[in-house]
Amino acid sequence: MSMYPQTRAHELEYGTDDRVVFNFFNTVYAWMAVGLAVTATVAYLMAQSPAALAIIYGSKAGYAVGGLAAFAIAWAVQSMAMRISPVVATAMFLLYAAVIGALLSGIFKTYDNATIGSAFLITGGVFGGMSVYGFVTKRDLTGMGSILIMCAWGLFLASLVNIFLASSVISWFITYAVLAVFIGLTAYDTQKLRQIALQLQGNPSMAARYAIVGSLHLYVDFINIFISILRILGSRR
Repeated sequence: MSMYPQTRAHELEYGTDDRVVFNFFNTVYAWMAVGLAVTATVAYLMAQSPAALAIIYGSKAGYAVGGLAAFAIAWAVQSMAMRISPVVATAMFLLYAAVIGALLSGIFKTYDNATIGSAFLITGGVFGGMSVYGFVTKRDLTGMGSILIMCAWGLFLASLVNIFLASSVISWFITYAVLAVFIGLTAYDTQKLRQIALQLQGNPSMAARYAIVGSLHLYVDFINIFISILRILGSRR
């Protein structure tokens, strides 16, 4: 499910108005950064409260409900972004970031600060490199992106099921698969956003709406890469 408009394959025209594209990406990355800041703040604050942690981690069902709530908010942002004001779409995106922060609050009890910091820096490097690749490549990534999106759906469902199965083998398979899938999706999403920016020149209202959807996509890519890298680093300490 994507709110991205249809784009024509193999027509990645990089010689048009770069200023419009850069302004669009500045907005996308700015909101993504705000979303990450909200997530980090909520996660840290909840980690300081045993009662708050008990709400999220007190039962497998509670964590699954939280995950489904986050999914519902993300779906609403994408499906309603073109019908609601950019302000409302932004508020929903930040609510989503807060819910993800609540779900991630346990990392401050599971991993030390050095491991979390290392995972964040590595994620930033990986994400930045793949985003640059998606921005500059002239190769059409649509086919690859479609396959990766289907894989992401499958991994999401497998993660929900494994909350109850608690299989370490399945858990590690999901970890490495998620890392690979979302590294690829970072390049794909960036390329799609570049195409959108070119198509929406002269339509600032639509550009603002798609910027929120775009920030959501890249935020999800970043968070999934971070969680996977954090788990891998944590297992080696």
